[in-house]
Amino acid sequence: MIYLDNSATTKPFPEVIESYAAVAANYFGNPSSLHRIGMEAEKLLIQARAQIASLLDVKASEIYFTSGGTEGNNMALKGISRHFRSRGKHIITTSIEHDSIKKVMEQLEQDGFTVSYLPVNEDGFVSVDDIKKLIQNDTILVSIMHVNNETGAIQPIEAIGKLLTQYPKIYFHVDGVQAIGKTPLSLREYHIDLYTMSAHKFHGLKGNGILYAKEGIRISPLLAGGGQERDIRSGTENVAGAVATAKALRMQMENYKNHFEKMLELNKFIRSQLESMDGVVVHTPVNSVPHIINFSAVGVKPEVLIHALEEKGIFLSTTSACSSRTNTVSKTLLAMGVPENIAESSFRISLAYENELKEIQEAMAVLKETIKWLRGVMNR
Repeated sequence: MIYLDNSATTKPFPEVIESYAAVAANYFGNPSSLHRIGMEAEKLLIQARAQIASLLDVKASEIYFTSGGTEGNNMALKGISRHFRSRGKHIITTSIEHDSIKKVMEQLEQDGFTVSYLPVNEDGFVSVDDIKKLIQNDTILVSIMHVNNETGAIQPIEAIGKLLTQYPKIYFHVDGVQAIGKTPLSLREYHIDLYTMSAHKFHGLKGNGILYAKEGIRISPLLAGGGQERDIRSGTENVAGAVATAKALRMQMENYKNHFEKMLELNKFIRSQLESMDGVVVHTPVNSVPHIINFSAVGVKPEVLIHALEEKGIFLSTTSACSSRTNTVSKTLLAMGVPENIAESSFRISLAYENELKEIQEAMAVLKETIKWLRGVMNR
């Protein structure tokens, strides 16, 4: 099997699974309990939070555990908007956000908020100047994804954060689900107020995530209950999940440090192979994260190619995993100005640091052969 759908989800590190199992079996107490078993669980939770904070170079009090990217984005957007709605009801985001941002914006619009959607250029990047032009007196929030989940384009987060320092009443949220451990990040230097992460995107376990919220920021909680996570996310904490997430993030950061250059080389090889194929258009801009390459095999039906490759042990995807079953054309590619007849035949290859050149060479050879065969069948 050659797995090339790591942006949908990654395979958990064996050490992460072992860590989860050990904590779940031996430290099963409720961290809110006063007895020894509960206090042991609470200690592990505190340690996991501190480890994650250290890896991100922030304070432990700025780390909140969530169930993943969708909840983290909902917590950030709804939490800020509802808490500061008396200050203003204008929000700025982009036209290429993940549905866990887009759908929240639609809900907020129904609640009386006004949302401005930034366009992107032909490479899928937003303009900092466009953001500045959209800022109003009642703007309270700007939400921009760090890395696009379909094309891998890296948005100018640092420059946007610097711009927003001129507007202290505007909060800056970043969906970092596809970015963590794949591209440089400094939450402090980029002046980010809220940053969302999902463990299963960096070889952690599904159902676990992290929300960074800068110290002093007040957000309205989504869930009312026992006041866990400093009153921001009520519910008995998933201690085993938190410990496993901390381990996964540490291992991912080590891979980023040690294997990033190898992934860059794999990306260059894939791009060169795709560009040499007839009727194949690469959509991912050159200066993007190395783990995502988006392309179109013009005239080839996505589901047919996906299943043909699957029969040969190769797994990749069409659009984002959340949209792949709806058979809709990529809104990101359309926003980039890609013609619909090309965008409707788009695919995404997404790598992990574990991928090796030999398997990538095999996958590219099979991909080229399969596209050629499918076109021959369709033209009969």
